[in-house]
Amino acid sequence: MKILITGGAGFIGSNLAKRLVNDQHDVVVLDNLLRGNKLDKDTFEKVNFIRGDVRDLDTVTEASKGCDLIFHFAAVLGVDIVADNPVETMDVEVIGTRNVVYAAEVNNIKRIMYASTSGIYGHSAIENALTEEVLVDPRTSYAMAKRYNEIYLASHYEEKGLDVVSLRFFNVYGWNQDNRMVVPRFFEQSIAGERITVFGTGKQTRDFTFIDDTVEACVRLMDVKGCHIVNIANEAEWCILDLAEQIKEITNSDSEIAFIDAPKKRYDYEVERRVGSSAKLFELTKYKPETTLTEGLRNIYQTNYK
Repeated sequence: MKILITGGAGFIGSNLAKRLVNDQHDVVVLDNLLRGNKLDKDTFEKVNFIRGDVRDLDTVTEASKGCDLIFHFAAVLGVDIVADNPVETMDVEVIGTRNVVYAAEVNNIKRIMYASTSGIYGHSAIENALTEEVLVDPRTSYAMAKRYNEIYLASHYEEKGLDVVSLRFFNVYGWNQDNRMVVPRFFEQSIAGERITVFGTGKQTRDFTFIDDTVEACVRLMDVKGCHIVNIANEAEWCILDLAEQIKEITNSDSEIAFIDAPKKRYDYEVERRVGSSAKLFELTKYKPETTLTEGLRNIYQTNYK
């Protein structure tokens, strides 16, 4: 197929682009490169790269000509960046998604895969693994915009028959991720012998999903018809303190783990517990993420830091 990836030079998008190129698809990447280019040289040479902003309708329409499917992954990322730029965050989400849908209609593209987030769940149902049926509780501009887009895309399925899969990613980590995110930040601090800085008590939990598993799930969902919201989660709950200790052990570091207060602007992002269910993903694809956090961290260390 011919496939457009908006935000395709970012962390998840670049890994997806590499996989799709290796699977012999014709890949177009649209990215403004404000956060750099995470596409490796070989993949970059094999895609049709277009530098542009997803908020520009003409650019999106031109980039998607002849495509069979759009992965819409363009977004403003990073807790601190999002917290400091709520208007831009929502503009990129809302205007960008509207442009992608319009371009799909103009160019007769029947399927969109949208990068949503587990952040939509907010503080809801913290005593159980989160399923797609849970009443969501978005607290941030980023999560609110993601939820709006899920509803907007679902409306286009109901009204115009556009196939849509909204992908609720749970704490994806892996190759090409920068230190705005917790896993690479802990690795860099640990290897440098610096303090590993943990917000709060470190007892807050997350469901860390390895990038290779995330990409595999995305690829398997490409053939799913209809309109779906799908968690992509590892179904394993790890507290942040345990993550720091795992990385210390893997890197053989003597770094101190330091507990610090989270900045006030991070308050709405700091939920105490989050673990997801991938039962619906398995129902649709017969696949679930399977890389344990320990395995994923060791892979990253051996590949990126040894």
